[in-house]
Parts: sequence; C-alpha cells; structure tokens
Amino acid sequence: MEILFATDFSEASEAAARTALDYARRFGARLHLLHVTWAGTDPTMPAGLAKLAKDLGDSVPVVTAVESGAPAAQIVRYAERKGIGLIVLGTHGRTGVSRALVGSVAERVVRIAPCPVLTVPAPAPAVAAPCEEAAGPRRGLVCATPSDDLICSPCRARIRGEAVERKQRDERAGRA
Repeated sequence: MEILFATDFSEASEAAARTALDYARRFGARLHLLHVTWAGTDPTMPAGLAKLAKDLGDSVPVVTAVESGAPAAQIVRYAERKGIGLIVLGTHGRTGVSRALVGSVAERVVRIAPCPVLTVPAPAPAVAAPCEEAAGPRRGLVCATPSDDLICSPCRARIRGEAVERKQRDERAGRA
C-alpha cells in the first residue's frame, strides 16, 4: 500500500504527519511526503521536507517529492501517478469568510481524489482556565451582592412574593 502525506509545514500538517506515520506503520505501507509549491516559485526540496523524511523514515519506507502548481490539483495528480491508496492531509479548520477567501486545499482534494482522503484537524489552541482568585467573588444576578447562588436568598424571596401578589391581582381582576 502507498500512503501520501501532503504538507505545507503548518501546525495542522504536524498533526497529520503523526497520523500518516501511524497508518503507514499499521499497514506496512510506504509513506510519500509531498510538498507543493505555487507555480513560478522555486520547486527545490525544502529543508523541512528533508528533516521530516529523516524523522519519519526510521520506521517506514519514505519517498519525498516536490511538485509545482495549484496544491489540490498537484496532490491529486501525484496520487494518480503513484497509485496512492490513501491521502492524509491536515486541515486548518477555517470557516465562514476566511474559508471562502482562502479556500480549502483539503476540501478540494476530498472532492476530486481517486482514493480515500483522511483529513486531520489542527490541534485546538489551549484555553487557560479562569483563575477564581482573579475573578473575585461571585455576585448574584439581581442585586449583585456576593452570593454562592445566581440569585441570593433575599432576592429570591422578593421575586416569589411579587409573583404571588401578581397572581392574586390577576385572580381578583378575573372575578370582577
């Protein structure tokens, strides 16, 4: 089996590289590392591709290649020429306007590839947990006094009382 991992050396590609290597090991496959440069740019082997091949090549056979042109089209052409059985790509997770403006190479490859395509999302950025000390004491929603509850006990009693009074008024108005 032949597995193609196309990379743009982004953070999303790093996660996809680990996935492609895992699949290549599991299936005893040869791993093709492909980098596509835009037409008119220097199609020489980038140092990052050579380093990636060295890092991954200890456990599976690795083939490196650099193509020039539109990335999605070149990835699909390479897969067709080499008889690739699986394409692994990283995705940046763009949505909305940024996806419309920048486009998605992975999305185009999925639509036109001659074989299955596995897309691997970029890792989610770490979100720091809020510091309770920095946030200060919690405050009730109604009166903003310090409270462990959303609505403090005095406010809750006042709200219930007002609701009972309103109900009684409505019932009296209905009798008249």
